[in-house]
Amino acid sequence: MWLSDFEVVLRDRVIPRGAVRIEGGMIAEIREEPAASADVNGDGRLLLPGFVDMHGDMIEREIEPRLNVRFPLELSLFELDKKLAGNGITTAFAALSFHGNNGYGNVRSEEHSRSIIQTLIELRENDLLVDHRVHARFEITFTHARAVIEDLLRAGALDLVSLMDHTPGQGQYRDVERHIETIARNNKITLEQAARRVRERIEYRTQSNDAVDNLEGIAATARDHGVIIASHDDDSAEKVAIVEGLGARISEFPVTMAAAQEARKLGLATAMGAPNALRGLSYSGNLSAREAYEHGILDILASDYHPASMLPAAIALANAGSGGLPASVALISANPATALKLTDRGAIEVGLRADLVVAERGRLPRLRATFSRGKLVYSDGTVPGLSTPTTI
Repeated sequence: MWLSDFEVVLRDRVIPRGAVRIEGGMIAEIREEPAASADVNGDGRLLLPGFVDMHGDMIEREIEPRLNVRFPLELSLFELDKKLAGNGITTAFAALSFHGNNGYGNVRSEEHSRSIIQTLIELRENDLLVDHRVHARFEITFTHARAVIEDLLRAGALDLVSLMDHTPGQGQYRDVERHIETIARNNKITLEQAARRVRERIEYRTQSNDAVDNLEGIAATARDHGVIIASHDDDSAEKVAIVEGLGARISEFPVTMAAAQEARKLGLATAMGAPNALRGLSYSGNLSAREAYEHGILDILASDYHPASMLPAAIALANAGSGGLPASVALISANPATALKLTDRGAIEVGLRADLVVAERGRLPRLRATFSRGKLVYSDGTVPGLSTPTTI
């Protein structure tokens, strides 16, 4: 199948009017000019590699769109799968939390996260449109879940582990007063009640030695089983140095410039949210992804909580920064694929999976179609020849 007359974004350059041939689910040929006989004419639209998303929180809200309003797991996974395909995400790491009950109802409990993982593994081989992986987020103060995560690692059920510490006063919640206000607002309680909760968490973290043991134990088990480790919400160069020593290869959502710079210095990939990059600021007042990109220390964009941000964020960075489309598109394709050791995808290149995205720039970038391993898994019907599902 020939996809012809597209603006083809490669790793290091753009072919203004190129063509790509798909065969057996793989990229078989790339041409610098339109093909003489094409199955699909792009009429100058963008052709991008499929997006690799290392951190997407959306499954929790698909299952429980309102607090304690639960929907069946399979229905929720099917719906999320369609949304991901419709937003160009062809490899999705479902970020599942092991927090205990911390204001999210039961959706981030150890028991619930484990059931989601089991259901996802059962469905992903034959029933889902895109390639789903499992990203386990472990709160290092939640000792109860340590044995569960270690069991999942030994069973080969996890593809990525991130180590988190959401104790107020550091990381994402460095601004304690702001965090208290957020808790009060989200939980509809008084500031005094919220402050009491925060004090209890800080006291527990201060008095407990379990957190350090958990951090070292989970990291060791992940290393033993070849699972990539990420560190979450790094707020200082010192913390980055500690997690790098434990084997972390990714610093996701660094909250300060100093932490991001230290991560780059030590060889860790830095990952930040596409919503942050699109909006130009962090919703929690931390480091701006655009600022990190302008300083040359941003490697990866993740959907975080909003998959529709991936395409427009990459386009916005291409328009605002140096490197153009190849550099900004790499943030959502080649760079995460490299960091996650997925050597068969992440770029438009002969011999790689035909994970491809058709898009338009326009006033607002629009995603028109998505291929996952050569199969058309999404089309909005606007591109001639891409109106019905097709497997090549």
